[in-house]
Amino acid sequence: MDTAQDIIAGDLAYMLDRASASFSRMAGKRLLITGGAGFLGYYLVKLVLYHNEQAAGDQRIALTVWDNYIRGVPEWLSGLADVPGLTLAKHDITHPLPEDMGGFEYIIHAASIASPLYYRKYPIETMDANVNGLRYLLEYCRSESAVEGFLFYSTSEIYGDPTPENIPTPETYRGLVSCTGARACYDESKRYGETLCVNFAEQYKVPVKIARPFNNYGPGLKITDKRVLPDFARNVLNGENIVMFSDGSPTRTFCYIADAIVGYYKILTHGEPGEPYNIGVEDPEISIATLAEKIVALGRDLFGYEGEVIREVNEDQHYLSDNPNRRCPVIAKAREALDYEPEVAVDDGLRRTMIWYRENMEAAEA
Repeated sequence: MDTAQDIIAGDLAYMLDRASASFSRMAGKRLLITGGAGFLGYYLVKLVLYHNEQAAGDQRIALTVWDNYIRGVPEWLSGLADVPGLTLAKHDITHPLPEDMGGFEYIIHAASIASPLYYRKYPIETMDANVNGLRYLLEYCRSESAVEGFLFYSTSEIYGDPTPENIPTPETYRGLVSCTGARACYDESKRYGETLCVNFAEQYKVPVKIARPFNNYGPGLKITDKRVLPDFARNVLNGENIVMFSDGSPTRTFCYIADAIVGYYKILTHGEPGEPYNIGVEDPEISIATLAEKIVALGRDLFGYEGEVIREVNEDQHYLSDNPNRRCPVIAKAREALDYEPEVAVDDGLRRTMIWYRENMEAAEA
């Protein structure tokens, strides 16, 4: 059986091959990633360092990672502390930027709480990162002519719970979102963040682009994150029944993180300023119940799992509030403009993910 190290090595080679044009454009430049200790940061960071291992000295990317490290520096990142070309710094993006932050040609703003359980627990902090933190970075880009690309992570949740005729969902759909509901702190701050980006692009020519992720999963997503896939994986690896806190009918398309990261770097370097891009897969759109069945089958095949799927009611009364019934993107815009074409099938991605989780069972709360 493959190891987690095998999975990561294969993913890194896959990503760099498909994002080669982006890394050619960033070669020799400086990149800042905010929130780099999180799920998306896991492969965003590792891919830059993988590029640097193979690049000539003047073609390496000088990478700076910011995070508030509220629960410490994760082990995977602290193990990279002495890697040449990488600078780790503690900074809370909700605070004004450091006066000595230096210059960057590229910026990725990934500092945001993204797990529903946690952003409902910390709504003000979530909004501050998506609005105030973003504004600080946009003002920096406005004053720094050297900036060539800035990526803002929005979310597919800006669409809310689309009406049936708007699924699959294109970037032109305006959304059906509650401004006061249980998820509003996340959904609405991302929507306002997009408005900031569009206006800074138009008024000040800031080269900011927008990514709308659709259900990314894979290595780097902590088993303590409290989203559905890590929860199912924890149940399997602990030899417990998979607990589903719904009837399992909501449907999603699931995009493996290696495909998503390729898309994000393509947006950063080749996207149009002020433009949003859906990043995900268009099919298969599967129910949560089907996802659970797939994880059970993988658990049996990989680990001799003997549990089953059971249904319970979550004690959190808002657990399912404003939860979209369906989520499925149209990715024609990214496909045509950025040559984005996800290739990892869901069964293969889930297999890689479960193997990674087997060796990453210990994690601080997300």
